Amino acid sequence: MFNEPEITKLETIGEFGLIKQLTQHIELKNNTLKGVGDDAAVINPTNGKVTLVSTDMLLEGIHFDLSYFPLKHLGYKVVSVNASDIYAMNGTPKQITVSLGISSKFSVEAIQEIYEGINLACEKYKIDIIGGDTTSSKQGLVISVTVIGEAAENEVVYRNGAMEYDLVCVTGDLGGAYAGFQLLEREKRVFINNPDLQPDLAGHDYILERQLKPEARKDIIEMFKALEIVPTSMIDVSDGLASEIFHLADQSKMGVTIYEEKIPIDATTYNMARELDLDPTLTALSGGEDYELLFTIKQSDYKKLENHPDFTVIGHVTKPDEGVNMISKGGQKHELKAQGWKAF
Repeated sequence: MFNEPEITKLETIGEFGLIKQLTQHIELKNNTLKGVGDDAAVINPTNGKVTLVSTDMLLEGIHFDLSYFPLKHLGYKVVSVNASDIYAMNGTPKQITVSLGISSKFSVEAIQEIYEGINLACEKYKIDIIGGDTTSSKQGLVISVTVIGEAAENEVVYRNGAMEYDLVCVTGDLGGAYAGFQLLEREKRVFINNPDLQPDLAGHDYILERQLKPEARKDIIEMFKALEIVPTSMIDVSDGLASEIFHLADQSKMGVTIYEEKIPIDATTYNMARELDLDPTLTALSGGEDYELLFTIKQSDYKKLENHPDFTVIGHVTKPDEGVNMISKGGQKHELKAQGWKAF
Protein backbone atom coordinates (compact mmCIF):
# COMPACT_ATOMS: atom_id res chain seq x y z
CA MET A 1 0.00 0.00 0.00
CA PHE A 2 1.25 3.47 -0.90
CA ASN A 3 0.65 6.33 1.49
CA GLU A 4 -1.37 9.16 0.04
CA PRO A 5 0.69 12.38 -0.23
CA GLU A 6 -0.21 14.97 2.37
CA ILE A 7 -2.46 17.68 0.95
CA THR A 8 -2.67 21.10 2.60
CA LYS A 9 -5.71 23.22 1.83
CA LEU A 10 -4.93 26.82 0.99
CA GLU A 11 -7.27 28.21 3.61
CA THR A 12 -5.26 26.56 6.36
CA ILE A 13 -2.25 28.84 5.82
CA GLY A 14 -3.84 31.87 4.12
CA GLU A 15 -2.46 34.26 1.50
CA PHE A 16 0.49 35.56 3.49
CA GLY A 17 1.42 32.09 4.70
CA LEU A 18 1.40 30.87 1.10
CA ILE A 19 3.55 33.78 -0.08
CA LYS A 20 6.03 33.18 2.73
CA GLN A 21 6.20 29.47 1.94
CA LEU A 22 6.73 30.07 -1.77
CA THR A 23 9.32 32.84 -1.48
CA GLN A 24 11.31 32.13 1.68
CA HIS A 25 14.29 30.67 -0.19
CA ILE A 26 14.57 33.28 -2.95
CA GLU A 27 18.09 34.68 -3.39
CA LEU A 28 18.53 37.97 -5.24
CA LYS A 29 21.18 37.91 -7.96
CA ASN A 30 20.78 41.14 -9.93
CA ASN A 31 20.58 44.86 -9.18
CA THR A 32 17.61 44.28 -6.86
CA LEU A 33 17.79 46.22 -3.60
CA LYS A 34 14.49 44.93 -2.21
CA GLY A 35 12.43 42.01 -3.51
CA VAL A 36 9.48 40.22 -1.93
CA GLY A 37 8.33 41.42 1.48
CA ASP A 38 7.52 45.11 1.18
CA ASP A 39 4.90 47.27 -0.55
CA ALA A 40 7.08 47.52 -3.66
CA ALA A 41 10.32 46.12 -5.01
CA VAL A 42 13.34 48.40 -5.31
CA ILE A 43 15.66 48.09 -8.31
CA ASN A 44 18.95 49.92 -8.49
CA PRO A 45 19.37 51.64 -11.90
CA THR A 46 22.53 50.88 -13.84
CA ASN A 47 24.40 53.43 -15.90
CA GLY A 48 23.84 53.47 -19.64
CA LYS A 49 21.02 50.91 -19.57
CA VAL A 50 17.35 51.28 -20.43
CA THR A 51 14.63 49.31 -18.64
CA LEU A 52 12.47 46.84 -20.60
CA VAL A 53 9.09 45.69 -19.21
CA SER A 54 6.68 43.07 -20.57
CA THR A 55 3.64 41.22 -19.16
CA ASP A 56 1.98 37.95 -20.14
CA MET A 57 -1.15 36.33 -18.72
CA LEU A 58 -1.90 32.61 -19.06
CA LEU A 59 -5.36 31.20 -18.33
CA GLU A 60 -6.33 27.59 -17.68
CA GLY A 61 -8.42 26.26 -20.54
CA ILE A 62 -7.17 28.95 -22.92
CA HIS A 63 -3.36 28.77 -22.81
CA PHE A 64 -2.84 25.43 -21.05
CA ASP A 65 -4.72 22.23 -20.27
CA LEU A 66 -3.92 20.73 -16.88
CA SER A 67 -5.15 17.31 -17.95
CA TYR A 68 -1.73 16.82 -19.56
CA PHE A 69 0.36 19.85 -18.54
CA PRO A 70 2.54 19.10 -15.47
CA LEU A 71 2.44 21.97 -12.96
CA LYS A 72 6.23 22.12 -12.67
CA HIS A 73 6.54 22.45 -16.45
CA LEU A 74 3.87 25.13 -16.43
CA GLY A 75 5.86 27.17 -13.90
CA TYR A 76 8.97 26.84 -16.04
CA LYS A 77 7.10 27.82 -19.19
CA VAL A 78 5.58 31.03 -17.78
CA VAL A 79 9.06 32.32 -17.02
CA SER A 80 10.51 31.24 -20.37
CA VAL A 81 7.82 32.94 -22.45
CA ASN A 82 8.30 36.20 -20.57
CA ALA A 83 12.10 36.05 -20.76
CA SER A 84 11.71 35.50 -24.50
CA ASP A 85 10.03 38.91 -24.87
CA ILE A 86 13.08 40.61 -23.37
CA TYR A 87 15.52 38.61 -25.50
CA ALA A 88 13.46 39.66 -28.53
CA MET A 89 14.44 43.25 -27.70
CA ASN A 90 18.13 42.20 -27.54
CA GLY A 91 17.98 42.68 -23.78
CA THR A 92 18.56 40.68 -20.62
CA PRO A 93 15.72 39.80 -18.21
CA LYS A 94 16.55 40.65 -14.61
CA GLN A 95 13.43 40.52 -12.44
CA ILE A 96 9.90 39.10 -12.54
CA THR A 97 6.71 39.46 -10.55
CA VAL A 98 4.33 36.49 -10.46
CA SER A 99 0.60 36.84 -9.75
CA LEU A 100 -1.68 33.85 -9.31
CA GLY A 101 -5.45 33.49 -9.45
CA ILE A 102 -6.06 30.15 -7.69
CA SER A 103 -9.25 28.09 -7.62
CA SER A 104 -10.28 26.01 -4.61
CA LYS A 105 -9.25 22.74 -6.32
CA PHE A 106 -5.55 23.57 -5.83
CA SER A 107 -3.65 22.58 -2.71
CA VAL A 108 -0.60 24.28 -1.25
CA GLU A 109 1.52 21.44 -2.62
CA ALA A 110 0.18 22.04 -6.14
CA ILE A 111 1.11 25.72 -6.02
CA GLN A 112 4.52 24.80 -4.64
CA GLU A 113 5.00 22.53 -7.66
CA ILE A 114 4.32 25.49 -9.97
CA TYR A 115 6.88 27.52 -8.04
CA GLU A 116 9.45 24.74 -8.34
CA GLY A 117 9.27 25.22 -12.11
CA ILE A 118 9.35 29.01 -11.76
CA ASN A 119 12.46 28.81 -9.59
CA LEU A 120 14.20 26.41 -11.98
CA ALA A 121 13.65 28.77 -14.90
CA CYS A 122 14.75 31.78 -12.85
CA GLU A 123 17.96 29.95 -12.00
CA LYS A 124 18.58 29.17 -15.67
CA TYR A 125 17.93 32.72 -16.89
CA LYS A 126 19.41 34.38 -13.78
CA ILE A 127 16.21 36.25 -12.93
CA ASP A 128 15.12 37.54 -9.51
CA ILE A 129 11.55 36.96 -8.31
CA ILE A 130 10.69 40.27 -6.67
CA GLY A 131 6.97 40.15 -5.95
CA GLY A 132 3.47 39.50 -7.22
CA ASP A 133 0.00 38.82 -5.87
CA THR A 134 -2.33 35.92 -5.09
CA THR A 135 -6.11 35.83 -5.14
CA SER A 136 -8.95 33.35 -5.47
CA SER A 137 -10.31 32.48 -8.89
CA LYS A 138 -13.63 30.95 -9.93
CA GLN A 139 -12.48 30.30 -13.49
CA GLY A 140 -9.51 28.03 -12.80
CA LEU A 141 -5.81 28.86 -12.61
CA VAL A 142 -4.63 32.27 -13.82
CA ILE A 143 -0.92 33.16 -13.99
CA SER A 144 0.27 36.68 -14.78
CA VAL A 145 3.98 37.42 -15.02
CA THR A 146 5.64 40.78 -15.50
CA VAL A 147 9.29 40.70 -16.51
CA ILE A 148 11.73 43.56 -16.15
CA GLY A 149 14.91 43.61 -18.20
CA GLU A 150 17.65 45.91 -19.37
CA ALA A 151 19.69 46.67 -22.45
CA ALA A 152 22.21 49.24 -23.59
CA GLU A 153 20.22 52.05 -25.19
CA ASN A 154 22.10 51.76 -28.49
CA GLU A 155 21.59 47.97 -28.62
CA VAL A 156 17.79 47.75 -28.12
CA VAL A 157 16.20 46.11 -31.17
CA TYR A 158 12.64 47.03 -32.14
CA ARG A 159 10.25 45.55 -34.68
CA ASN A 160 10.36 48.61 -36.92
CA GLY A 161 13.98 48.75 -38.09
CA ALA A 162 13.98 46.44 -41.11
CA MET A 163 15.24 48.02 -44.35
CA GLU A 164 15.02 46.96 -47.98
CA TYR A 165 17.53 44.21 -48.89
CA ASP A 166 17.95 43.16 -45.23
CA LEU A 167 18.10 39.39 -44.75
CA VAL A 168 15.29 37.68 -42.80
CA CYS A 169 16.63 35.08 -40.37
CA VAL A 170 15.25 32.71 -37.77
CA THR A 171 16.87 30.69 -34.99
CA GLY A 172 16.42 26.99 -34.33
CA ASP A 173 13.54 25.16 -35.98
CA LEU A 174 9.81 25.79 -36.15
CA GLY A 175 6.53 23.94 -35.72
CA GLY A 176 7.68 21.57 -32.98
CA ALA A 177 5.57 23.11 -30.21
CA TYR A 178 2.40 22.90 -32.30
CA ALA A 179 3.15 19.31 -33.30
CA GLY A 180 3.62 18.47 -29.62
CA PHE A 181 0.35 20.19 -28.75
CA GLN A 182 -1.56 18.28 -31.43
CA LEU A 183 -0.04 14.99 -30.22
CA LEU A 184 -1.15 15.71 -26.63
CA GLU A 185 -4.62 16.67 -27.81
CA ARG A 186 -4.89 13.43 -29.82
CA GLU A 187 -3.88 11.29 -26.87
CA LYS A 188 -6.29 13.18 -24.60
CA ARG A 189 -9.17 12.38 -26.96
CA VAL A 190 -8.16 8.71 -27.05
CA PHE A 191 -8.03 8.59 -23.24
CA ILE A 192 -11.44 10.23 -22.88
CA ASN A 193 -12.95 7.64 -25.20
CA ASN A 194 -11.12 4.75 -23.52
CA PRO A 195 -9.58 5.47 -20.08
CA ASP A 196 -7.97 2.00 -20.04
CA LEU A 197 -5.58 2.99 -22.83
CA GLN A 198 -2.27 4.60 -21.89
CA PRO A 199 -1.05 7.65 -23.87
CA ASP A 200 1.26 6.75 -26.76
CA LEU A 201 3.99 9.37 -26.35
CA ALA A 202 7.12 7.24 -26.75
CA GLY A 203 9.75 8.61 -29.11
CA HIS A 204 8.27 12.09 -29.20
CA ASP A 205 10.33 13.73 -26.45
CA TYR A 206 11.54 16.59 -28.64
CA ILE A 207 8.18 17.96 -29.73
CA LEU A 208 6.66 17.38 -26.28
CA GLU A 209 9.41 19.41 -24.67
CA ARG A 210 8.95 22.15 -27.26
CA GLN A 211 5.35 22.46 -26.07
CA LEU A 212 5.62 21.72 -22.35
CA LYS A 213 9.04 23.17 -21.50
CA PRO A 214 10.11 25.71 -24.13
CA GLU A 215 13.44 27.47 -23.81
CA ALA A 216 13.91 31.20 -24.39
CA ARG A 217 16.92 31.91 -26.61
CA LYS A 218 19.25 33.54 -24.10
CA ASP A 219 22.14 31.91 -25.97
CA ILE A 220 21.31 33.81 -29.16
CA ILE A 221 21.61 37.19 -27.48
CA GLU A 222 25.03 36.13 -26.19
CA MET A 223 25.98 35.01 -29.72
CA PHE A 224 24.95 38.37 -31.16
CA LYS A 225 27.34 40.08 -28.79
CA ALA A 226 30.14 37.62 -29.58
CA LEU A 227 29.58 38.00 -33.34
CA GLU A 228 29.16 41.80 -33.04
CA ILE A 229 25.72 41.69 -34.66
CA VAL A 230 22.87 44.05 -33.80
CA PRO A 231 19.77 42.98 -35.76
CA THR A 232 17.85 45.73 -37.56
CA SER A 233 14.54 44.32 -36.28
CA MET A 234 13.48 41.35 -34.15
CA ILE A 235 10.51 39.53 -32.62
CA ASP A 236 10.04 36.18 -30.90
CA VAL A 237 8.00 33.47 -32.61
CA SER A 238 5.12 33.06 -30.19
CA ASP A 239 2.13 33.30 -32.55
CA GLY A 240 3.52 31.50 -35.62
CA LEU A 241 6.15 32.46 -38.17
CA ALA A 242 3.69 34.04 -40.64
CA SER A 243 2.11 36.25 -38.00
CA GLU A 244 5.49 37.46 -36.74
CA ILE A 245 6.69 38.23 -40.29
CA PHE A 246 3.60 40.39 -40.73
CA HIS A 247 4.41 42.22 -37.48
CA LEU A 248 7.94 43.04 -38.68
CA ALA A 249 6.72 44.06 -42.14
CA ASP A 250 3.91 46.23 -40.75
CA GLN A 251 6.02 47.92 -38.08
CA SER A 252 8.91 48.52 -40.49
CA LYS A 253 6.54 49.56 -43.31
CA MET A 254 8.29 47.16 -45.68
CA GLY A 255 7.52 44.03 -47.69
CA VAL A 256 9.01 40.59 -47.00
CA THR A 257 9.61 37.55 -49.19
CA ILE A 258 10.47 34.20 -47.64
CA TYR A 259 11.24 30.81 -49.24
CA GLU A 260 9.34 27.70 -48.17
CA GLU A 261 12.35 25.43 -48.71
CA LYS A 262 14.41 27.53 -46.29
CA ILE A 263 12.00 27.24 -43.31
CA PRO A 264 13.79 25.05 -40.72
CA ILE A 265 11.62 22.10 -39.64
CA ASP A 266 12.98 19.29 -37.47
CA ALA A 267 12.49 15.75 -38.80
CA THR A 268 10.50 14.80 -35.68
CA THR A 269 8.14 17.72 -36.28
CA TYR A 270 7.83 16.88 -39.99
CA ASN A 271 7.02 13.23 -39.33
CA MET A 272 4.45 13.99 -36.63
CA ALA A 273 2.75 16.59 -38.81
CA ARG A 274 2.42 13.98 -41.57
CA GLU A 275 1.13 11.39 -39.08
CA LEU A 276 -1.52 13.88 -37.94
CA ASP A 277 -2.40 14.74 -41.55
CA LEU A 278 -1.02 18.28 -41.19
CA ASP A 279 1.06 20.26 -43.67
CA PRO A 280 4.53 20.60 -42.03
CA THR A 281 5.03 24.03 -43.62
CA LEU A 282 1.68 25.26 -42.31
CA THR A 283 2.60 23.88 -38.89
CA ALA A 284 5.70 26.10 -38.88
CA LEU A 285 3.92 29.13 -40.34
CA SER A 286 0.86 29.12 -38.09
CA GLY A 287 1.57 26.87 -35.10
CA GLY A 288 3.26 29.26 -32.69
CA GLU A 289 4.82 28.82 -29.23
CA ASP A 290 8.26 27.97 -30.61
CA TYR A 291 9.84 31.02 -28.90
CA GLU A 292 12.60 31.17 -31.47
CA LEU A 293 13.80 34.60 -32.64
CA LEU A 294 12.87 36.05 -36.02
CA PHE A 295 15.15 38.92 -37.00
CA THR A 296 16.58 40.91 -39.87
CA ILE A 297 20.22 41.83 -40.46
CA LYS A 298 22.14 43.93 -42.95
CA GLN A 299 23.65 41.94 -45.81
CA SER A 300 27.08 43.05 -44.64
CA ASP A 301 26.57 40.95 -41.48
CA TYR A 302 25.79 37.75 -43.39
CA LYS A 303 29.36 36.40 -43.27
CA LYS A 304 29.30 36.60 -39.47
CA LEU A 305 26.57 33.96 -39.18
CA GLU A 306 27.04 32.07 -42.45
CA ASN A 307 26.93 28.29 -41.85
CA HIS A 308 26.17 28.79 -38.15
CA PRO A 309 23.86 25.90 -37.09
CA ASP A 310 21.62 28.12 -34.95
CA PHE A 311 20.70 30.56 -37.72
CA THR A 312 18.79 30.14 -40.98
CA VAL A 313 18.31 32.85 -43.61
CA ILE A 314 14.76 32.33 -44.88
CA GLY A 315 14.18 35.43 -47.02
CA HIS A 316 14.73 39.14 -47.51
CA VAL A 317 13.06 42.50 -47.00
CA THR A 318 11.48 44.12 -50.06
CA LYS A 319 9.78 47.36 -51.07
CA PRO A 320 6.49 48.01 -49.23
CA ASP A 321 4.34 47.66 -52.35
CA GLU A 322 5.60 44.11 -52.94
CA GLY A 323 3.71 42.86 -49.87
CA VAL A 324 4.42 39.76 -47.80
CA ASN A 325 4.98 36.64 -49.88
CA MET A 326 6.31 33.11 -49.82
CA ILE A 327 8.03 31.37 -52.73
CA SER A 328 6.88 27.73 -52.65
CA LYS A 329 9.15 24.74 -53.16
CA GLY A 330 7.78 24.62 -56.71
CA GLY A 331 8.90 28.21 -57.36
CA GLN A 332 5.42 29.76 -57.21
CA LYS A 333 4.87 33.10 -55.48
CA HIS A 334 2.04 33.10 -52.92
CA GLU A 335 0.74 35.92 -50.77
CA LEU A 336 1.43 34.92 -47.18
CA LYS A 337 -1.48 34.73 -44.74
CA ALA A 338 -1.12 35.36 -41.01
CA GLN A 339 -3.11 32.57 -39.38
CA GLY A 340 -1.37 32.15 -36.04
CA TRP A 341 -2.68 32.39 -32.49
CA LYS A 342 -5.49 34.89 -31.93
CA ALA A 343 -6.16 36.17 -28.42
CA PHE A 344 -9.86 36.83 -29.08
